Amino acid sequence: MEITQRQIEILDKLIQEYIDSARPVSSQLLEKKYDFSICPAMIRIEMQKLTDKGFICQPHTSAGRVPTDKGYRFFVDNLLARRSLGEGGLKKEVSELEDIFQKAGKDIFKVASRLTKFLAEQSSNFTILNLLERDFFWKEGWEEILQEPEFEEKDSISHFTELLESFEENIENLKINSEIKVYIGKENPFSKNKDFSIIISKCHLPKKEEGILSILGPKRMAYDRNIGLINSLMKSLEKL
Repeated sequence: MEITQRQIEILDKLIQEYIDSARPVSSQLLEKKYDFSICPAMIRIEMQKLTDKGFICQPHTSAGRVPTDKGYRFFVDNLLARRSLGEGGLKKEVSELEDIFQKAGKDIFKVASRLTKFLAEQSSNFTILNLLERDFFWKEGWEEILQEPEFEEKDSISHFTELLESFEENIENLKINSEIKVYIGKENPFSKNKDFSIIISKCHLPKKEEGILSILGPKRMAYDRNIGLINSLMKSLEKL
């Protein structure tokens, strides 16, 4: 086994802390907030092992660590393996989704507009709904995503814009089905820029319309919440 259960637990908490704070995570912080039933020195040793294995790295001269693409991939694969994700903890969001469908009725454009806006607000990321039969893209989320600290860097907005353009031009080349796919950093097939992630899935909308729903944002996005939101959406659509 490449990674032990204890290392999995430390990696999981480290990634959650980094997603919440956008700051490198130190062994002292993990020791203070979580009970791993080991001494602080052992936490440092385990973090070094995770670094040596490529799951986390040390940016610049910081004492803390941040997840690598490999670390995020391990984290996300564990989330996707949990089939019940999204069934608990998102009851309010599920209720709001069902309300959206009820109020929009069978008007596909109202559904698309309200759905993308809702997901952008709830995920704090950029949301795109591609209506396949109409070859139309509904987009929401600039206000949300520009509040993320990654976009304080000089070239981030232009890089993200390039990603969006490449995404629209090449999405038809992807074989997207109803399974949720997650492209993390360098896995991104749309652009050479490796600073962003994409969560994407095909959905079946009212009037038998098919769409491809995507959430795009920094690699430090809340994968658990965003995957849960899409899972909840799929379940709500099945009831229509």
